[in-house]
Amino acid sequence: MSHHHPMTGDNADPQTPWRMTPLRVAVIMVCFLLNAIDGMDIVIMSYIAPVLRQEWQLSPEALGVVFSASLAGMAAGGLLVAPLADRLGRRPVILCVLAVITLSMLASSQARNITELAILRGVIGVSVGAFLACVAAIAADFAPAGKKALFVAIAVSGYPFGAVMTGLSSAHFMHLYGWHGMLIGASIVSAIAFPIVLLVLPESIDFLKSAQPRDALPRLNRILQRLGEPVLKALPPKPQKTERASVAALLAQGRTIPTLALWTSIILVFMTFYFLVSWITQLSVQAGLPLESAIYAGAVFNLGGFFGTLSIGFLGLRYGLQKVTFLALCMGAVVVAVFGWVNTSLVLTLVLAFCAGFLTNGGFNGFYGLSAVLYPVEIRSTGIGWAMGVGRLGAVAGPLAGGILIGMGLETPVLMMVFAVPLVLSGLGALWVRERGRAGVIGTATSVAVPVK
Repeated sequence: MSHHHPMTGDNADPQTPWRMTPLRVAVIMVCFLLNAIDGMDIVIMSYIAPVLRQEWQLSPEALGVVFSASLAGMAAGGLLVAPLADRLGRRPVILCVLAVITLSMLASSQARNITELAILRGVIGVSVGAFLACVAAIAADFAPAGKKALFVAIAVSGYPFGAVMTGLSSAHFMHLYGWHGMLIGASIVSAIAFPIVLLVLPESIDFLKSAQPRDALPRLNRILQRLGEPVLKALPPKPQKTERASVAALLAQGRTIPTLALWTSIILVFMTFYFLVSWITQLSVQAGLPLESAIYAGAVFNLGGFFGTLSIGFLGLRYGLQKVTFLALCMGAVVVAVFGWVNTSLVLTLVLAFCAGFLTNGGFNGFYGLSAVLYPVEIRSTGIGWAMGVGRLGAVAGPLAGGILIGMGLETPVLMMVFAVPLVLSGLGALWVRERGRAGVIGTATSVAVPVK
C-alpha cells in the first residue's frame, strides 16, 4: 500500500521540490535543541574542571577519571540503550532519557566527592549516548528525500553550539555561582526543554511504518497531513523479521577491512578530540591564561566544531567525503601540534583553538556519513551504533591518558605532538572505508550522514 505515498523530494511534483512545512521546521529545531543540551551536558565538566580541581585538591589522574566516566557511559548508551528506540519508539525513549539527564544534572550539583560525581557523570553519559542516536534518526526521518545528510548535519551542529553557549555562560557566571550553580543551571535548561519536546516532537515515521504499534495508521496520517503529504489508506506490509543485524553481518560481503578501518579510525580521532574537549581549558590555565580567557579557548574550540560540522558536510557532498575527511584530519594534526607551542598570546590561542575544533570535530563527523554509505539499510543502525560505540574506547582513553601524561609532568608541546599522531592515522583510515568494487568517491547526495557524537 505504501505506493500511495510518494516522499516529498525526488519523486514529488517538480513544482514543489520539497516543502519546509511548519512541522519539518519544528522537528529540526527540536533536534538541534536536544543536541545542544547534549553538548552542554558533556562539555560542562571541562569548564568547571579548574575550579573543581582547586576546591577538591584533585590530581590530574582523578580529573581524567571524571572526564572519562561520562564518555564510557556514552558507549554503553549507544550500544545498549539506543536499540530500545527500535522497539519502543524514538519519542518515549527521548522523553525518558531527557528526564534522567535533568535529575542526574541536579544530583551532580550536590555531589560531595569524586566517586559520587563520577557515577552521576556515567549516568549522564549513558543518557546522552542513547539520546544522540535517537535524535539523529528522527532528524533523518523527517528530512526531505535527498536532503538527509544536510538535515542531520544541521541537527548535529546543535552539539558544539550547546558547548559554546555553556562556555560563554561559564565564563560569565562561574565566579558568581561556582561549579554547583553551573550544574544546577544545566539541569534547569533540560527541565525547560522537556515540555517543548513533549508538545512538538512526533514519533518517527519509519518507526510507525515498520513497528506498527497501536493506532499506528491514524498517528502516521496525522503526521503526513502536517507534512503536506498524501495520507495512507492502509499501513505498508509489516517488514519480515529478518535475522538480527549482527556484528558478523557488518563484517560480511567484503566489508571486513572497511569496517575494521572505520572502527580504528574512529577510536583514534575520538582519542584526540575528547582529550582536547576535556583538557583545553585546564591546559590554557596551566599555560598562564586567566580562567575566564581559558574558558573562552574551550568555547572557541567548540565554535570551530559547529562550523566544521556544517562545512565538511557540504564539502563532502561536493568533493567526496573520504578525501575531505582525510584532508581535514591531517590539517587538524598540524594545528594541534602547533597549539602546544603557543601559550602567551590570547588571540593566537583562540585562533588555533577555533581551527583545531573546525578540523577535528568536522573531520570526525565525516565518519558518520562514511559509515552510513558503507552499510546497506537493513544493518545501517547497527553499523553506525557499533562504529560509534567501539569508537568510544578512544573517547574514554584520550582524557585518561592525558591525565596520566600531565601527571607525569610531560611538557605541553610534547603532549600536543603525541595527540597529533592519531589524527593523521585516522585520516589515512578514512581512505579505506569503502566496499570492495565501489568507486572511490563517497559522499553523493544520497549518503545518509547520521552523526551521533
